[in-house]
Amino acid sequence: MSDAAIDLTPSAAERVATIATKQGKPAILRLSVEGGGCAGFQYRFGLADVVESEDEVAERDGVRLVVDPVSLDLVRGSAVDFVKSLGGASFQVTNPNAASGCGCGTSFSI
Repeated sequence: MSDAAIDLTPSAAERVATIATKQGKPAILRLSVEGGGCAGFQYRFGLADVVESEDEVAERDGVRLVVDPVSLDLVRGSAVDFVKSLGGASFQVTNPNAASGCGCGTSFSI
């Protein structure tokens, strides 16, 4: 998937599938970018009910990651992962377009 606009790691796909099953929803994770956060932009994650016609879609193991066109401009080439550490567990974006980030890992600047 190296040529994909965005990628979903196996760990993230497994976590989305687990959450979706528990909530009785489709295994569709929506990533969006909003203004705000301590570095200028922040990532937002949520389960989606449907894939919109303009969404970019990455799929792994039956799980879909969807990104709207405006957000895609800010995260193109990124990978979404699910990481467990001593500080907790969370979805994280490895974004090659980010010039800087912040300690919380959910905020970035271009």
